[in-house]
Amino acid sequence: MGSVEIPTKVLTNTSSQLKMPVVGMGSAPDFTCKKDTKDAIIEAIKQGYRHFDTAAAYGSEQALGEALKEAIELGLVTRDELFVTSKLWVTENHPHLVIPALQKSLKTLQLDYLDLYLIHWPLSSQPGKFTFPIDVADLLPFDVKGVWESMEESLKLGLTKAIGVSNFSVKKLENLLSVATVLPAVNQVEMNLAWQQKKLREFCNAHGIVLTAFSPLRKGASRGPNEVMENDMLKEIADAHGKSVAQISLRWLYEQGVTFVPKSYDKERMNQNLRIFDWSLTKEDHEKIDQIKQNRLIPGPTKPGLNDLYDD
Repeated sequence: MGSVEIPTKVLTNTSSQLKMPVVGMGSAPDFTCKKDTKDAIIEAIKQGYRHFDTAAAYGSEQALGEALKEAIELGLVTRDELFVTSKLWVTENHPHLVIPALQKSLKTLQLDYLDLYLIHWPLSSQPGKFTFPIDVADLLPFDVKGVWESMEESLKLGLTKAIGVSNFSVKKLENLLSVATVLPAVNQVEMNLAWQQKKLREFCNAHGIVLTAFSPLRKGASRGPNEVMENDMLKEIADAHGKSVAQISLRWLYEQGVTFVPKSYDKERMNQNLRIFDWSLTKEDHEKIDQIKQNRLIPGPTKPGLNDLYDD
């Protein structure tokens, strides 16, 4: 199968113009078997993956850290070839807890620094009490200015090379930009063919914020039919190109100029997800894709849901 050279995207809102691989390996919470994780990550590195996305809340930092350490020891990759992202959970989304949370993530990952650290949600909750979904009764006011100052401090301390956010709407980004000295480098959000985020993309482009798409193939645990993977029109486009629907979906994201973190621990699919760089979609393909009915997959992390979480 061989290794694929993955294009990168410059994070313009970083002092060093840091480069981020456009495709990364997601690791949301549903893997429990450490052995599988390690093997999958080492396989991913052999295939060419360099960006690995995790979060304190996923419970995957330890397994990822062990796998990366082993891959470095085996000489498959060096630390400076890797791009590692983690995220600050809502219980630590308080000015005085940001740096300790980041230091804890680094310790768990066995790393000296992150490439990117993100505020996981524009929400703060009672410190120390981890529940998922988050009980709305535990929510506290989110001090965006104070938290972002601590995020900026983590840059100065060299704990991370870039800082950003996740799940921020245009309105939440506007609030942040009004208090930020260093602009967020990245906003990681749900984005896929059935949730194309046009308005948010335009805003982020205008402010040099790189979008990273999670759930790029609209995989959702038992949330009814998958409007992307089971879409007949997309199957026709895929057949016409001799590609899979997943490849069409990721190629579309690539052509929108965003980065993305699909999650697959299947060797073949991992490889397929990288084989999207030497062909393109046609104008007609794009016109058809524009017609796909749009609706959000991820309602948010709270129970009950919040009406104003996404400001839409």
